[in-house]
Amino acid sequence: MESRLRALADLDVAGTREGCGRHEYDGVLQDLSPDGVRRGLSRLGNGPAYPGPHDEAHVAAFERRALVAYGDLRLHRRNPLPHLSNLDLAGYDREYAPAAERAEARARHLLGWPDAVDAAIEALDAVPAAVAEASLGSATGLAAGLDPERDATALAAQQRLVEHLRTTAATSEAPVELGADGLTALLSSAEAMPVDLTELAADGQTELARLRALLDDACERIAPGQPTAATVKELLADHPDLDGVISEAQVVTHEVIAWSNASGLFPDTDGECLVGPAPESRQWAMAMMDWAAPYEHDAPSWYHVTPPDPVWPPEEQAEWLSVFNRASLPAITVHEVAPGHYTHGRALRRLDSDVRRLLLSDAFVEGWAHYVEELALEEGFRAGEPRFAAGVALEALVRVVRLICAIGLHTGELTVPGATALFTEQAFLSGPAALSEARRGTFDPTYGRYTWGKLVLRRLRARTGAGPRDFHEALLALGAPPLGLALSAMQGF
Repeated sequence: MESRLRALADLDVAGTREGCGRHEYDGVLQDLSPDGVRRGLSRLGNGPAYPGPHDEAHVAAFERRALVAYGDLRLHRRNPLPHLSNLDLAGYDREYAPAAERAEARARHLLGWPDAVDAAIEALDAVPAAVAEASLGSATGLAAGLDPERDATALAAQQRLVEHLRTTAATSEAPVELGADGLTALLSSAEAMPVDLTELAADGQTELARLRALLDDACERIAPGQPTAATVKELLADHPDLDGVISEAQVVTHEVIAWSNASGLFPDTDGECLVGPAPESRQWAMAMMDWAAPYEHDAPSWYHVTPPDPVWPPEEQAEWLSVFNRASLPAITVHEVAPGHYTHGRALRRLDSDVRRLLLSDAFVEGWAHYVEELALEEGFRAGEPRFAAGVALEALVRVVRLICAIGLHTGELTVPGATALFTEQAFLSGPAALSEARRGTFDPTYGRYTWGKLVLRRLRARTGAGPRDFHEALLALGAPPLGLALSAMQGF
């Protein structure tokens, strides 16, 4: 790997290993101590410029993002998420290599836990109480599947981290908000484009109103004369049972891949996509794509759809299952599978640029998958079915409220209770789900990226006036660039 890319990969070991498939990082933990991060930042930019102006801008944008996130904002000192991702073992569960090889790498990874936890505890000295509280579930979940005797040393280290977060949750006085300047710098550097938070928040409010009108129209077609809230309640209650979630998701997966390929609107979706529950340590995630990464030998990708734990009380099981209601499950599957993340992952495998295969903008990745949800509705997937339109709107309302709440939480205009109320009132989420979404905004300040990315891609498509297949192929040939570079690269298309 070229030196500038290696320096960036070394600052994102977990993402490079799992999302990109660079398995020289198997069994390797990143040094996220304060000194380790400083050393990593000092290596950025040490190498020649790239001959292609787009690839050079792409690399330079990621270097700038790292300097802002780790250097200026010191996110590794206020956010446990990079440390938890560093420790996570779930990436070794997917069959990208023989089982013995993956088991050996997993064992090496576990041996590194004590030092990585020491580094995490040293670094995490500015964590807000709300962020520590929101991180406790994931920190505790790292222990899933470990053997108390065989893995005693690693588990003792993990427990030290959990206790550190518990203490922080009870005692920290650090502010939740990054501040308007901090959030602006983070978003602008991550996506290589200037960001005006006032304008972005206004875009969010406009999109919220548009989506609510889409939902109201769909609900009126489903149950004429009935209030939208009552119809939504009925839709959420219509879901598979505990044993039927996976099988229904499999059926819809075959449906969306077939439709995406037959539509002629997108690059072809090939390969094999399996459906099943997430690894035990990631079963907090209800639905996610774990793709065969660009640098791996081809193997099945996994669309993880996780049913509730059968030991939960019936009301908690029903609440979890309501996410997979029959209106929303097709929209979720379009997002995760085709023409969303799985289709995108297949396109990444066909690229020959290391820059474009390794450096993936989160806002582009999530923006693409969110963009195709409504595009599928517009282009005739399940044509004439108002329940699919309602499902698209419901999923999008959660995403746009995330954008509004991220800005509000990190400019100090919203509290966690206020954000929770917004998710309840505007996105139809029940109490625990709404609270979980609000808490996520405290440690994931860019989680408005779904809506932001979608809006940028919609505007870009309208601006180019190109045919959809040509537009989508040219766009995905860029990989997953920062949004600002996607705009500039497609200017003359």
